[in-house]
Amino acid sequence: MIDVSFFYSELKKNNVDFFCGVPDSLLKSFCAFITDNCGDKKHIVAVNEGAAIGLAAGYYLALGKIPLIYMQNSGIGNAINPLLSLADFDVYQIPMILLIGWRGEPGIKDEPQHVKQGKVTCDILKTLGIPYSIVENNEDDVKKQMAQCFDYFSKNSAPYAFVVRKDIFKPYVLQNKGYDNKAQMSREEAIEDIVNLSNENEAFISTTGMISRELYEIRDKYKMNHSHDFLTVGSMGHASHIALGAALEKPEIRFTCLDGDGAVLMHLGSLCAIGTKKPFNLRHIVLNNGAHDSVGGQPTIAPFIDICQIARAAGYEKVYSVSNKDEMKKVLAQTRENCGLIFIEIIVRKGARKDLGRPKMSPVENKEAFMQFLKK
Repeated sequence: MIDVSFFYSELKKNNVDFFCGVPDSLLKSFCAFITDNCGDKKHIVAVNEGAAIGLAAGYYLALGKIPLIYMQNSGIGNAINPLLSLADFDVYQIPMILLIGWRGEPGIKDEPQHVKQGKVTCDILKTLGIPYSIVENNEDDVKKQMAQCFDYFSKNSAPYAFVVRKDIFKPYVLQNKGYDNKAQMSREEAIEDIVNLSNENEAFISTTGMISRELYEIRDKYKMNHSHDFLTVGSMGHASHIALGAALEKPEIRFTCLDGDGAVLMHLGSLCAIGTKKPFNLRHIVLNNGAHDSVGGQPTIAPFIDICQIARAAGYEKVYSVSNKDEMKKVLAQTRENCGLIFIEIIVRKGARKDLGRPKMSPVENKEAFMQFLKK
């Protein structure tokens, strides 16, 4: 395994000192290290991968120095437009390093949402015309790969990628815990109350990561039917639009979207589309812990903005922010029935149970059960 301090030092030797991106579980040790060792101006956790490419381009334009953008391979899709229409050799010729976590690598067991992305990761880079190295598992080879990367930059002004397999980086635990919201509730406690205080025939659409996993386990705990839930195990940031599309077509059904602060920030424009359409049967609940909890606890900017004010401005009809159980239960009771487009921010603390399980049904089984429920 490679020590992240070594990888970082090799980058610094080559004058790379600006880092931005969206955290990934395979890169969490690297992300934690740069969080602890770079200032706020030299490390920015971006709202999405395309935005990170833009940040990196601005940095390069200002200083002429090569930036590094980190992302999970699922985030390549968000980055393709600016990679091709901004950074590419045929356009502005902006050099940058892409550090990509290879979820779903063929032959390595992973979650179902990563399987297809893992199969095509290297092919996508080839199609984009981005040369890449799959990071080796020893320091001497990594030094050679770094030399190859910067030799490429000496001849070409365009992106270069490092693809990181599972368990390549040695564990590094984040020391800078960031903003502490002093929250009383865990996210799982909040979801449990939301489920228990919902209507019997309410439909739930949950975002990727811990939220969907916790919702699934809560249904198991109370021996409830999983068919009421669509678990958006991939497609970060899109659960609210899935909920909008379903709610508009099924006005007789009450929908609740369980979202996370990182997911909402990733595609913030979704709030505007939802607010414009104003489905009276949609309740949008954001569980805000100020962190990308599923991929290492890296901070989001959510604690420093007013998401509720944004929701109001976007057109949500009733907006609430709660930070304790009593407030939450009161608001959940008030919004249990169809009473307009609702936005609820629930402040929760970071972290999850170490023994938290994963859904036992496949995505296709989940989809088919949910569609059958909506037909009733």
